[in-house]
Formats: sequence, structure tokens, C-alpha cells
Amino acid sequence: MKLSVQNRDVTGKKVKFLRKDWIVPWVIYGKHLDEAFSFAVSRIEFLRVFAKTWRSTPIEIDGSNWEHLVLVQELQLDPVSDHLIHIDLLAVNKDEKVTAEVPVVLIWESPYEKSNLGRVQLILSNIEVEAFPLDLPHDITIDISTLTEEWQVIHLSDIDLGDKVEFVDDLSRTILTTVAFAEEEEEEVVADVVEGEEGAEWEGGEENAEEKWSEE
Repeated sequence: MKLSVQNRDVTGKKVKFLRKDWIVPWVIYGKHLDEAFSFAVSRIEFLRVFAKTWRSTPIEIDGSNWEHLVLVQELQLDPVSDHLIHIDLLAVNKDEKVTAEVPVVLIWESPYEKSNLGRVQLILSNIEVEAFPLDLPHDITIDISTLTEEWQVIHLSDIDLGDKVEFVDDLSRTILTTVAFAEEEEEEVVADVVEGEEGAEWEGGEENAEEKWSEE
């Protein structure tokens, strides 16, 4: 994906005037750059591109006398309006491997969920991988139509990303599992009981509390 940007000379408090015109300031940095670059971009245009690339697909920046591949690193939102107000981008070299978080996408329907016996519990919503920038997957798709019973588990080792992409985490990590509704309810009850015991206060101070527990 290609995105056109403009150089940004405005800094500090004056940046707020850019945001009023739906222009978002951003900074591009990278270990092979001599210095960080400040740009500005249309908020609507960036969000249009970001919806297709997310954090794992490189964006080709097209600026005045400057072109580079970048990955989105951080998005800063206004705490009140929730509008995008700042973007940090990492410049990457297409011939050098990088790590990126790739979102997990579940497809189809689990027979176990369809039977209303339980649900599919996603443990890892994003997975860190390593690859050359142009080989990074946009997402990791998992077919859950094979999940038919309780406590079925899918690990990283069960996912084939091909020869160009590698997982950063231990392959034994769990991505998702199936959980029965009854067991979820039981876990919630136990958690409430434990929380109540930890938060209990006994009259007479710590000594009486110790006596109370020893009697039980």
C-alpha cells in the first residue's frame, strides 16, 4: 500500500491547528536512518490505508524526495474524543528481517459452539512473527470448524506459515482452546470466593484473624 504525506514544519503546541484540519502529525524513525522524520497526513487517508494494512503490512511512504517502507508502531488517541492525534512509524529495510505482531482471524464455525455446550476461547489475539517486511502476513487465519469437543487446543506448532515466516514465541504456546460453559461458571464462583477471603477483615486485628484461620 502506498500513502502520500507532506513534510511537517509545525511542532509543539501549534500542532493542534493541524488536527483541526483533520491532519495528523507523525514521526518516522529507524535504526538505519540518520534522524527521525516528521510528516503530516490526512487522518481519513491514513485510516483508509491502515484498515487494509494493520501493523503487519508495510506501507510505502511517498513524500517529497523521500520514499521508504514503514510499519505502524503506535497510534495515539485523544482520551476524550478518541480521535487519532499522533502516529509513530518504523522505517524498515526490505532486505532485513523484522518482527511484527500479526492479528489472529478465526474463520468458519465451531460445531462445539454451535451445539451451545461451550465456546472457543482465544488466548492469543496477536502473534509475533519474524520475516522480511514484504513477506509479513496480514493476518493468521485459523479454521475452527474442526473444534468439536471440550478442551481441544490449537498451539503455535499447529500453524503452518510457510518457509518465509517464523514464530518468535515458543511453539508450545496455546493460541486457543474450547471451554465448557459450566466450567466457566464454576471458575467465576471460585474466583469470587477467593476474592472475598482475601478482602475479609477480622475484628481484633491480625492476631484474631490468625486464630480464626487456625480454628478452621
